[in-house]
Amino acid sequence: MEQVFANAFSEETIAAIATPAGEGGIGIIRLSGPKAPEILGAVFRAPAGGQKLPEPRMMTYGFISDPVDGTLIDEVLAVYMPAPKTYTKEDVVEIHCHGGRVPLTRALELVLRQGARLAEPGEFTKRAFLNGRIDLSQAEAVMDLIDARTTEAADAALDQLRGRFSEEIGALRQKVTDILVDLAVNIDYPDEDIEEVTYRDLIARLKAVKDDITDLLSGAEAGRILKEGLAVAIIGAPNVGKSSLMNRLLRESRAIVTEIPGTTRDTIEEFANLKGVPIRLIDTAGIRETGDLVERIGIDRSRKSMEEADLIIAMLDVSASDPAQTEILEGLDRRKMLVLFNKTDRGPALSEEEMERIADGAPYLVTSMLDRASVDRVEEKIRDFALAEGELGSRRNSRIVTSVRHKAMLEEAASSLEDAVRAAESGAPLEIVDIDVENVYRALGFITGDSVQSDVIDEVFSRFCLGK
Repeated sequence: MEQVFANAFSEETIAAIATPAGEGGIGIIRLSGPKAPEILGAVFRAPAGGQKLPEPRMMTYGFISDPVDGTLIDEVLAVYMPAPKTYTKEDVVEIHCHGGRVPLTRALELVLRQGARLAEPGEFTKRAFLNGRIDLSQAEAVMDLIDARTTEAADAALDQLRGRFSEEIGALRQKVTDILVDLAVNIDYPDEDIEEVTYRDLIARLKAVKDDITDLLSGAEAGRILKEGLAVAIIGAPNVGKSSLMNRLLRESRAIVTEIPGTTRDTIEEFANLKGVPIRLIDTAGIRETGDLVERIGIDRSRKSMEEADLIIAMLDVSASDPAQTEILEGLDRRKMLVLFNKTDRGPALSEEEMERIADGAPYLVTSMLDRASVDRVEEKIRDFALAEGELGSRRNSRIVTSVRHKAMLEEAASSLEDAVRAAESGAPLEIVDIDVENVYRALGFITGDSVQSDVIDEVFSRFCLGK
C-alpha cells in the first residue's frame, strides 16, 4: 500500500511556507518533489548575474526573481538537497527569504507558477512516512515535538521520533509473528502427540506478550499529562481568591481581580510550566445561587470543569465562617482535591479543628495570595500530585505512551490477547486462537503504520501544520 501512495505523490512537487505566519528575521519556502531543483534553477539568480542552481547541500547567496520579466522578489539564501538523503527522501529545496508576509507570499506564488502545488498540512512529513524514512508513530512524534511545552514533553517526543517506541512495537510484533508461524504449522500439520505441549507453551507466550503490552499501557497516563498537561480546576465561592491564585501561578495578570463577587463569569484556561511539569489551569466562575443568566451558564461550566479535572483546588475564605461556602465540597473526590483556606491576611475565623473537619481527609494549606511563600507551597503540592499521577516522576526516563491512538491500539491488542488466552485455555481449535492473534498483529501494525488504512493516515497528517 505504501508504494502505491508513494507513486501517486512522486509525480508532483509541493511547496509551502515552513515557518510560522507573521513577521520575523527569516521565512522559509520549502519544496519537495521531482521538479524542485528545476523550479529553483528557474527563479534563483546568483549575484554575478544569470541563473544558477546552487551546488547540492551548499547554502548559496543570491536573489529570487521572476524568470518571465526579471522582477526581483527578494534577497535570499537557497539550498538544494538531492534525494534520497532528505527529510522526504525526495529532491528538496529551501529558500530562506526575509521573514515578512509580503516577500514570503510573493516567493511562494512565484514557485507555484513554475509548476509546484501548494502542500497540504503535514504533507512533507506524510511523504517521509510513505517513502519509508519514518514510520507512522515517528511521524506523529514530529507534531508532539513541535507542540511540546516542557522539556520533559520534548524529550518524550524526541525519544519516539528517534524510533525507540517503534523498536519496542516491532519487537512485540515479531513475537506475535513467531506465534502465528507456529500456529500455522500446527494447523497445517497437526500432530496429536504434541497437542497438549503446544497449548501450554502457546498460553505462556501469549501471556508474556500481554504483560509487555500492559507494561507499555502503564505509561499512558504519564504520557497524557506530559502531552496535555495536568488539568487543575480552581473552584470556590465568589471572591475567595481563585483568580488571584491563577494570576500568581501564571506570574501574570490573566484573570480580572476585584472585590466585586462574580467578576469571573466563565472558565478561563491557561497553561503553566511548574518546574518541568505541564499544568492546565482552569479558573472557574464563583459557585453560588444567582438569577443572572450569564453567571449561571458560567457556574454550569465550572461544575463541568470540576468533573473533568485531574486535580481540584477548592478555595475557602478562612476569614469567613459562612457554612455555605463549604457546600461545594460535598460529593467531591477527596483523593483528587487540595483545599486552600485562603485570606489569612484578614485573620482566621476557622479553627484548626474546623479546617481539618472541612478538608475531610484531603490535603490542605492555609494561604494568603499576598504572600509569595503561600503560592510556592501551592505550586509544590500541585507538582507533587502531578508527579504521583500516572507515576510521572518515576517514568521520566522510561517508556511513555503519549498518543491516544497508540493507547487505543495497545488496549485493542491486549483485549485480543485475553481472548486468545481464554480460547487456548479452553482447548478451542487453534484456528480460533489464530484469529485473535491475527488481531493483535494488526493492532500493533496500526501503531507504526504497517497495517493502517489510508483514511487513518489522512486523519493523522491532517492535524499537522502547513509546511511540515
